[in-house]
Amino acid sequence: MDIQLKINDIPLTVPAGMSILDAARTINIDIPTLCYLNLHEMRLNNHIASCRVCVVEVEGRRNLAPACSTPVFDGMVVKTDTQRAVLGRRTMVELLLSDHPKSCLTCPKNLDCDLQALAADLGVRNITYEGEESEFAIDKSSLAIIRDPNKCIRCRRCETMCNDVQTVGVYSAVGRGFETVVKTAFDLPLHDTSCTFCGQCVAVCPTGALMELDQVDKVWKALNDPTRYVVVETAPAVRVALGEGFGLEPGTIVTGKMVAALRRLGFDRVFDTEFGADVTIMEEATELIHRIEHGGRLPILTSCCPAWVKFFEHQFPDLLDIPSTCKSPHQMLGVLSKSYYAETYGIDPQKITVVSIMPCIAKKYEAARPELGQDPVTPDVDIVITTRELSRMLREAGIHFDHLKEEDFDHPLGESTGAAVVFGTTGGVIEAALRTAYEWLTGKPLENVEFEPLRGMDGIKEAVIPIGKRDFRIAVTHGLGNARTILEKIQSGESHYDAIEIMACPGGCIGGGGQPYHHGNLEILEARANAIYQEDRSKPLRKSHENPAVLKLYRDYIGEPYGEKAHRLLHTSFTKRPKI
Repeated sequence: MDIQLKINDIPLTVPAGMSILDAARTINIDIPTLCYLNLHEMRLNNHIASCRVCVVEVEGRRNLAPACSTPVFDGMVVKTDTQRAVLGRRTMVELLLSDHPKSCLTCPKNLDCDLQALAADLGVRNITYEGEESEFAIDKSSLAIIRDPNKCIRCRRCETMCNDVQTVGVYSAVGRGFETVVKTAFDLPLHDTSCTFCGQCVAVCPTGALMELDQVDKVWKALNDPTRYVVVETAPAVRVALGEGFGLEPGTIVTGKMVAALRRLGFDRVFDTEFGADVTIMEEATELIHRIEHGGRLPILTSCCPAWVKFFEHQFPDLLDIPSTCKSPHQMLGVLSKSYYAETYGIDPQKITVVSIMPCIAKKYEAARPELGQDPVTPDVDIVITTRELSRMLREAGIHFDHLKEEDFDHPLGESTGAAVVFGTTGGVIEAALRTAYEWLTGKPLENVEFEPLRGMDGIKEAVIPIGKRDFRIAVTHGLGNARTILEKIQSGESHYDAIEIMACPGGCIGGGGQPYHHGNLEILEARANAIYQEDRSKPLRKSHENPAVLKLYRDYIGEPYGEKAHRLLHTSFTKRPKI
């Protein structure tokens, strides 16, 4: 049922139940927001109206109304630009600033902070209300996320994302009045909770209250140490988002410029995580076929996403034997850099520093897991920085990104196929595995390598893929809440699959917690996904088992996929963890 109303004297017709904010946006009237978060594709609406920045005047109502949570009604008359409404918004921002640190210049979120931008837009030039400020301990316990409650504005976006979308349940608002703060259960350090370090709380935080652990200084230190041989690897999703940090349109492919920029920074070798992705498919497809032929437990679950891995370790410990034991691609490339590459070129692996540039904050935690290394002092990957950190690093170095000429990755760990590229978006890992599994199982060439039913932004996708004489039941999901739905069906015996891809972040790696902020605009994620598919189609080889450098690796060094040496270098184990 539609209703009629007026906003700023403009008549419009909208569905009943729509908020004033959404109604105003249909006629391009901008009402500022801060706590509001609306991601329709995730069925997420953060309408708690805690900041009161979006207040408007409604005829017949004594007090100002929060536009984000006030539904329209027939005959409603709204004014968004009256002096009373504007002053009300400014007052709310001034009150927020009165209990906020004044360290904007040194804050990692400087110039990318919603509160800072809103204060500028509203003309706030003075701290009108001075007095006592909150003092909370900064949580630096985790290896991925820093939590500074002093910068928290109680918008509770992180709580909505963690509890409603990801269903992890780490955050909750506690206390009342001036003492209100968003905390973990029992005020535990983040490292001691069930946090998966997916970074989606960081992605939606409007201030610097939640930030990734910055490791840029460690990278600079390694690059400036003449005794270190520093190699860098970059994930597929980075090359379709990095340009956004330099004003380019979302989805701009900057692979060649990125490689050139990394060489300018001083890395000894620039490798491609996509090589590791192709190796992952060699192992994962073999593992799937092995389970089918030897009566192993199905479904097989992809294990590329460290946040998803930590999620099932806490939430579904009874299913620890289902996920593939493959390491993630960047870990595989890390260990191959310190073994295969080091031995081939006569380099002491103890002198190699591997730096991963990832779209993902959880990769920082993953790289520090003790089982992901050849020994306690030789981790597969030494340092992980995010796409955002790389952007800051390039600006710090004064590199004019737009002016760089394109360059190629170094060989042999820089060669890849289109199958490796699609790892960057939801559905890509299982699609890449099917491209190889099909040809290995049937002995016939796969003509159409694009599995359309596995693509797109639907939270859960299901398809039956015929391969030879067998139908493979496939599921793809992104977002941990959707993963929970699938896993609970497996636990109950309600659903039966052969293989499932799960990614923690919306959209997969393109929506990772370390990517440039998309501020809830999922068109940005779609642009990045389209760029991933464009890059895939541009590759001369589109199946992992056709990568000549990967075939040489197995022929000269590893031996058979899923064999003894492959297990030692490329596979891992999982740990049952408490649910807190």
